[in-house]
Amino acid sequence: GNQGHSSEHIRLLKEWLDAGVIGPVEQVYAWTDRPVGGDPWSDFAVKAKSNETPLPPKGMDWDLWLGPVQHRPYHSDYHPMKWRAWLDFGTGSLGDMGCHIIDPAFWALDLGHPETIEATSTHWEKAISSQTYPRASMVRYHFPARGDKPPVKLNWYDGRLLPPRPDGLPRDIKLPGSGAMLVGRDGVILHGSHGAGGMQVFPDSLKEKYRQVEETILRVKGGQQGHVQDWIRACKDGKPASSTFEYGVALTEAVLLGVLAIRAKDQKLYWDSKNYSFKNNDTANALLHPPYR
Repeated sequence: GNQGHSSEHIRLLKEWLDAGVIGPVEQVYAWTDRPVGGDPWSDFAVKAKSNETPLPPKGMDWDLWLGPVQHRPYHSDYHPMKWRAWLDFGTGSLGDMGCHIIDPAFWALDLGHPETIEATSTHWEKAISSQTYPRASMVRYHFPARGDKPPVKLNWYDGRLLPPRPDGLPRDIKLPGSGAMLVGRDGVILHGSHGAGGMQVFPDSLKEKYRQVEETILRVKGGQQGHVQDWIRACKDGKPASSTFEYGVALTEAVLLGVLAIRAKDQKLYWDSKNYSFKNNDTANALLHPPYR
């Protein structure tokens, strides 16, 4: 569901970066304020209720909803919404929002596969066997050079943690609840979630430069429902949709590697994309293939 990939702003962002508006980008900061409030995502908040066994909502096939994971009784601390918190059902704040927030930089910078991923987080019991994700985490990705593009360090923050403010970003500019900053050698681009909405460029002296950038990427028509119309159009004429499976797989892989780094906790993981495995961590490798019932 990275519908923001069909937006106007994500195309502008890529065109501006391709034109060198802020110079080569070596640092990206991305963040979300989820989980809002923190408590529903913590073992300490759900343990008291998770032993109760109320009936599922009328019309809900609980066994079907569970899918491949081990059976457990229904509880409202799992569904609706809170399933994102649980290792069996969801992928935490990063898995929830990463494909919306990281998408613009991932596409515009052609990031591809990260070489290393490491994470730290607020306390959670027995990181590998805990049932829920921590309240807040930080994940650091390192992407190698791609052609003439320099290596990129991508830093993720959730649980209301915010990144440092780079030089060139005015102190009076408020960071959105979810968003990203791309830091180039000549300037900074700040944007919100879902396809680089609310995009701003700093310093102001770069305005004339990005206003002169020509449109080179095909636009998706249809306004807020453009991604739906684009999918229907692709079904009819056979030309690729805005966000293809090939692109979505790579983006999702990068996000989920960060989730695994959070679960590995304080260990630097070295990713082998060709063999789909970590070079240095058998425990993390086991998490790539969870058992199905």
